[in-house]
Amino acid sequence: MTPGETGALDLDKLYAARLQAARARPYLATALFALHLVESRRVPTMAVDRHWRCYASPGFVDRTPVEELAGVWVHEVSHLLRDHHGRSDRFVREHGPAGPAERLRMNIAADCEINDDVFGDGLVRPAGAVEPRHLELPEGELMEDYLRQFRLGARTQHLAWLDCGSGADGLEREWDLGPDGAHGLSAQERDAVRFRVAQGIVGRPGNASKGWKRWAQEAFHPPQPWRQLLGAAARSAVSGQGAGEDYTYGRPARRSAGVPGVVLPSLRRRPPRVAVVVDTSGSVSDAELGSALLEVAAISRAVGGRRDLVTVLACDAATRVVHPLCRAEGIALVGGGGTDLRSGFARALRSQPRPDVIVALTDGQTPWPRTPPPCRTVVGLFDRPHARRWDEDSEYVPDEPPAWARTVVIGAAAS
Repeated sequence: MTPGETGALDLDKLYAARLQAARARPYLATALFALHLVESRRVPTMAVDRHWRCYASPGFVDRTPVEELAGVWVHEVSHLLRDHHGRSDRFVREHGPAGPAERLRMNIAADCEINDDVFGDGLVRPAGAVEPRHLELPEGELMEDYLRQFRLGARTQHLAWLDCGSGADGLEREWDLGPDGAHGLSAQERDAVRFRVAQGIVGRPGNASKGWKRWAQEAFHPPQPWRQLLGAAARSAVSGQGAGEDYTYGRPARRSAGVPGVVLPSLRRRPPRVAVVVDTSGSVSDAELGSALLEVAAISRAVGGRRDLVTVLACDAATRVVHPLCRAEGIALVGGGGTDLRSGFARALRSQPRPDVIVALTDGQTPWPRTPPPCRTVVGLFDRPHARRWDEDSEYVPDEPPAWARTVVIGAAAS
């Protein structure tokens, strides 16, 4: 807001813009009308907090056309629906403390996730909206992916003004009303809004972009303790001793000084390779295969987002399909017969270069290799308590996952 502007917030204009936004994106209407407007002369444009309040600058509203304000409404509510504040907090916990500059970088990355496919089809792109192409970044990726690909510098100097509020990056602002302020939504109310929006997108998927379809599918699979355990197991495997390590003469070992005339190689870290063996036998349900694809995406994030280092093998009694990972939602999991994951392990170990880690996602109704693979192994076991009560007259009793594998039960309830 420029000096001298003293006008009140034009609520009629903002409400008209919100109605236009709801008409352009009807599946977001529940979220748009759940936001409570707060006039603020300290926000640069419009911003949101994590309690679903939307702060608006009177000067910005006055000088911005209704059509662009509709796009701003959708943009701001997208931060909240996609939990950018919570994801930013998790990023900080994993990578260390973050001040205002790092939070600005998170805001930019979150904007890139939203803006690459949110505008058009009746929704005008607001002036100054950040898109991945402006930073020479690929489209269609998540905030966490973008955070790994850019730093603040010459290309981002013009974005110093950007501030979508604590709802975008998790850092509370001086204008925030806080958890005890008026008109904030409770955690249960926020979850209910997200669920209603996700229902609308899944029910009529033809009206939503790819980014929103992906979000809606993941909204029906909220984080669970077992998912955190599986991610931790995968990260532990790829970072453990021996995983992703090799010798190089490019940088001689320091111990060479103690052996005159001999050059000894040094040990270096290289990006680890992961092979994911997915059980596609007839005993695995479609819902479990859907969970498997979500785990593939989580495993990709566990290895730093390098999709080129993750290979997916669909396996029942034989390994039929091998996929280099581009996007988890593009993988066809073919199968339906009996189960023998030994063929999947053998196929994975025959690949070149050989994987550093094998992750097997299965219901456990399979024979296992007799000897441990020459790499770390993680087993994600679909939770099937009813299936473990085997018929006493049955001749087949599945073996438990071997002791040499780290086993995590997928879908187990928190204790």
